[in-house]
Amino acid sequence: MKRSLCYILISAMGLTACGGSSDNSPQGPGDITPPPVIPDGLVRCDSESQLNQVTTATMLVFHTEPNYKAGQPAAIIATLKANNVTEHQFNWTQTAGSSLILKSTKSPVLAFTANDTGSYKFELTVTGNQTSFTESIEINVEAASTVQVATRVDHQVTEGNSVSFRVDTPETNNPNQISWCIAAGPALNVDISAVERPLFTAPNVDEDTLSTLRVTGVIGDQSVTDDVHLLITNENAITSSYFDERVAKTFAYKPDSPYKDDLQACVYSNQLQEGCQISRLPLIGQESVVNKQAILDRVLVSHQWMGENFEYFLENLDPSSDFAILLQSVTAIVISYDVRPSFYWVVTGAIYLDPSDLWLLAEERDTINEAPDYRGSFGNDLNFLMPWRYVKNNSYTSYIVPRSVRTKRTTQEMMPDLASLLYHELAHANDFFPRSVHTNLSGPTLLDDYLRRSDAKQLISDQLVASYPLNSQEMTNLAEVSFKGVSANETQKAYTSSDITGFFSPDRASDYYAYSTRREDAAMLFEEALMSHRYAIQRDVAVTDKPENPTGSTISVDWGQRGRIGDSDLESRAAYVIDQMMPELNATALVNGLPEPIAMKQGLSWSENLLLSPSVQSQLNRISPSTTVSPELRLSGDRHVKPVD
Repeated sequence: MKRSLCYILISAMGLTACGGSSDNSPQGPGDITPPPVIPDGLVRCDSESQLNQVTTATMLVFHTEPNYKAGQPAAIIATLKANNVTEHQFNWTQTAGSSLILKSTKSPVLAFTANDTGSYKFELTVTGNQTSFTESIEINVEAASTVQVATRVDHQVTEGNSVSFRVDTPETNNPNQISWCIAAGPALNVDISAVERPLFTAPNVDEDTLSTLRVTGVIGDQSVTDDVHLLITNENAITSSYFDERVAKTFAYKPDSPYKDDLQACVYSNQLQEGCQISRLPLIGQESVVNKQAILDRVLVSHQWMGENFEYFLENLDPSSDFAILLQSVTAIVISYDVRPSFYWVVTGAIYLDPSDLWLLAEERDTINEAPDYRGSFGNDLNFLMPWRYVKNNSYTSYIVPRSVRTKRTTQEMMPDLASLLYHELAHANDFFPRSVHTNLSGPTLLDDYLRRSDAKQLISDQLVASYPLNSQEMTNLAEVSFKGVSANETQKAYTSSDITGFFSPDRASDYYAYSTRREDAAMLFEEALMSHRYAIQRDVAVTDKPENPTGSTISVDWGQRGRIGDSDLESRAAYVIDQMMPELNATALVNGLPEPIAMKQGLSWSENLLLSPSVQSQLNRISPSTTVSPELRLSGDRHVKPVD
């Protein structure tokens, strides 16, 4: 999520897991005279982009590109005469031409890449405001130019929401001397510090407005260009004190869901004033036993593929129904291209998922916004690091192929990151509202029940700390610095990695982040135990030095373990949390069956400590031999903007 949104959620309730007026009488889409370029805005191109307008017998207007080329990213854009698109639903289907991969079929902007020449025909159905109509559009795709540059991906964005585009940078015919200009639409302040990936915030508009950026690059000795299009939609004024920055347009994944009219209003809306009453949007488990269809009825998405991939995960990658069981303690599942990072929020009772953990095809990854995931600079004055990673068979299980490498991935490559994320965030939901209390919730909102339970110290994490407290006050104080922004004192600044080893290694926390709050302590225990038990995936944790430019190869391990959750000192704590959250598991047998921790080798780098024992080589994260990938250095707590209090 955006930085200020997380701050609002935090300051308003202290309970998160962070993770203008409108003019409704537009002249007509694409007909607005653009405002002048502001001094620090992106320059305008020498020639303006001109889309063709195809009117229909209804209010629908199609905007098509002057030319469609084989292999070139392209789009058809739909707008409505004298109406904004935001109150309408769109559904595209391809009716003629070679089959295309279409991942924005519910958007007014249909993005695609046609690899074959010929005629293509599409049908669009628009519903809303007690109207429904269907129109067709046909285009012709011509042979590709010898050399061309590709920019992805054309899309719709709500005013005030984040925007990102990306230029393809393949191993061959990689464009250089890349530059950008505005080819149509309003002035924009664009961050091009990474020139292949422009970032900006969509400006406020009085009506739905088309915007076009043009990229120019040099391939070989030839200058090439590509236009990428954006439909900026006018939205209702923001009145929410929670979602105070613009969120993406979302819709119920299941169109026949009995909650399709409640999901957005109750969990992801710029008009959300307070949590909905339980009677309007109850926890899933309050209405049904474990039922995957009931779960899918609570899924809210910005793109249809996100719901489809989540459904596939539940049906095929959850054989023990762990996630179906844990999801009984949420009201909804929000998956949107602008959610980053993932989090659970007690005010709505929903879990919010970053789709970066769900994509399978390159075309799906193209649709995910790349606005930077805000991470604070807390702890910069400390003189140690505590990295982590998930491993299996001496290989990383987290997906490490960068966005610049445009490729698909398998469901097995997708699974580890998503599973660990769900175990963690759903542990929060089940800490607050385990199934054992569902029948006793009296509301009127979940927040009311949370406050009553929290005041009475009835949460699982409260009881964990009462029975099995952590012992290191030094680590608890350091966590205030690293995860909550408290200034480090001189003593803390002077701690070396060997000091931290002395504080952390004999204590009963599975990870440094566990010291941030008792809620995170419980969630870390649950996440790590279930990842080891279900998937034989173990978490590495270490204490290292802090060189000027830390990477996996430059930091030196003072102490570390693989599979710390299997340490006998942690068994009672992990078993307690598991037994309270998933009593159907034999928690004692589960933790007793976890592998013994493996000690890392002091003095070797973090990267050198990847190979700790003989094993079969994993097939995860395999990419082209000519592509060199250095795994990102992950530090404790970096998947969460703010610990749950």
